[in-house]
Amino acid sequence: MDRKFNEDNLGVLLEKDEVQLCGFKIGNGHYAVPVLDVQEVIRPQKLTPIPLAPDYIDGLINLRGQIVTAINMRKLFKLEDTHNETYMNIIVRSDDNLYSLVVDEILDVMEVPTKSFENTPDTLDLHIRGFISGVFKLKKQLLVLLNLEKIINIE
Repeated sequence: MDRKFNEDNLGVLLEKDEVQLCGFKIGNGHYAVPVLDVQEVIRPQKLTPIPLAPDYIDGLINLRGQIVTAINMRKLFKLEDTHNETYMNIIVRSDDNLYSLVVDEILDVMEVPTKSFENTPDTLDLHIRGFISGVFKLKKQLLVLLNLEKIINIE
């Protein structure tokens, strides 16, 4: 599955009545990415550090012979890095490269009504806001839709 993350995908994603999202937690927040962008979810793996890499890059994972760059979402969002052995890796693909979003906890795959989607609120942290496509207002919480293109292609 070779998908390229871009803003056009958001329009396609919201064309249907419901969208399937892979939910997860980072700190106290509930986040999601489209299920179609997720290759797999795996437990913690042995990491090889990358010298001189930005602090939010935990290292590289060897996933069945494929090299995966691990992006620590807590560090990227400037949250305290309190990962323990229960964190999870969400493996996503961009072009021919694999990336792991290192998150605190995996939630369910959710079918969310697209009518509950709204643009990113101004009240969200300014640093995190740059990595978000919008939010879904659910009954009990706000589900933040991450923009994978902006996370993977950080300048």
